Amino acid sequence: MKKQRLFSIFLSILLLIGLPLLSSCSGDSRLNPSEPVTLTFWHVYGEQVDSPMNLLVQQFNETVGMKKGIIINVTRMSNASEVGEQLLAAQEGRPGAGSMPDLFLCYPGTASLLGPENLVDWSEFFSQEELDSYVDAFVDEGILQNRLCVFPVCKSTRLLYVNGTEFDRFQADTGISYSSLRTWDGFFRAAAKYREWSNGKPFCAFDYLVQNVDLNAHEMGDTQLIKNGCYDCSNPVLRSSWKQFGDALVRGDIIISDLYANTQMMTGEVPAGTGSSAAILYFNNIVTFSDNTTEPMNLKVLPLPVADHPKADSAPLAPQTGCGICALKTDSIKAEAASVFVHWLTESERNLDFATQTGYFPVTEEAFQAIDSYPFQDPSYRSVYNAIRLVKNNCHFVPLPSDSGFIEKTNQLYDTLRSMQPTLNERYLDGADPDDLERETWEQFCSCLGPSEN
Repeated sequence: MKKQRLFSIFLSILLLIGLPLLSSCSGDSRLNPSEPVTLTFWHVYGEQVDSPMNLLVQQFNETVGMKKGIIINVTRMSNASEVGEQLLAAQEGRPGAGSMPDLFLCYPGTASLLGPENLVDWSEFFSQEELDSYVDAFVDEGILQNRLCVFPVCKSTRLLYVNGTEFDRFQADTGISYSSLRTWDGFFRAAAKYREWSNGKPFCAFDYLVQNVDLNAHEMGDTQLIKNGCYDCSNPVLRSSWKQFGDALVRGDIIISDLYANTQMMTGEVPAGTGSSAAILYFNNIVTFSDNTTEPMNLKVLPLPVADHPKADSAPLAPQTGCGICALKTDSIKAEAASVFVHWLTESERNLDFATQTGYFPVTEEAFQAIDSYPFQDPSYRSVYNAIRLVKNNCHFVPLPSDSGFIEKTNQLYDTLRSMQPTLNERYLDGADPDDLERETWEQFCSCLGPSEN
């Protein structure tokens, strides 16, 4: 009893004089600069040696890592889908898959398959005050089975890219302005008018058509679109949302992109495209036409259109995509080393610098507030981040399905629709019933993403 009373007195003195207490967030470090710990790292931010992430890793190793005894060793660089498959293969011990890395970037869907119990819970290394400085929606997406397994590093959304040079000509002749593109009704009217004005050219190429259909239906007030992991094709709101896009596809007002919309914008096939905010990395500000003539694109970037008749008192929705960082749960020293790296990597100023190099957006509230004063050198990048800021301030972020099964099904649908596009448009021009043609596109949607026949 006496020892307990003495400890209580000692504890009270510590609290009064403000000395820090030991905890999982601020306890004695077990890191030792003379015996550095090495963490293997797989990332998805560029496969070139001088990728922005590799340069950051080098900077960390030469500064904080050297001081504390941490070495980050990048052992694999690929895209998110490939890294996801490689992680699952490594965990299962498939031949040739290699060992699991200590640190890796992946989608929450992949982390769920790897097992949250096998991953470090970052909330043990970040105080609540620290977590409150990050965008809530980004942190929440990484919580799996009440564990913060996927920590946000940077995120992306979907935006509408417009060839400003071509659109200005279109606007001068028709009076249709950028403000017409704020809602889907206005967007589709503009797309139809552009096809007439341009003698048959489509207005917009879509990278992720299903995501737009999904969010449009959600904005109209129906959140029960999926049953048992599949889209509910009996849902009238989902059917109505698809019809807007299907009608435009049949007429040739829009097309499914050939992988990425920026390619078709840069060759002049379309003046607009929807795609990831990170797509800005792959734009040239020159349009090169099939006859080898060129002109400036004067790229303009806007938030995606929103539903015309949204549910009352609901904010517009915006897609939330992008990987987060996970750490394999092994020992306490590696976990501490990983947390030091993640703290450093997501510090606001550094995070904003990294995000703007990669076309993504930062993950802390402070970094978002700094976008307005950030010294962008390229007007196209300024346009992207102005749009990102509008999305952040006005929209509610919605995480999109990221598991490999969903992505495989949507890619199958896009491949099918892409192959159907020419004949759909030809049959429409030849007088076929457009409602019948649109129903064919709906049947393909339900075949790929609806409930199975079994």
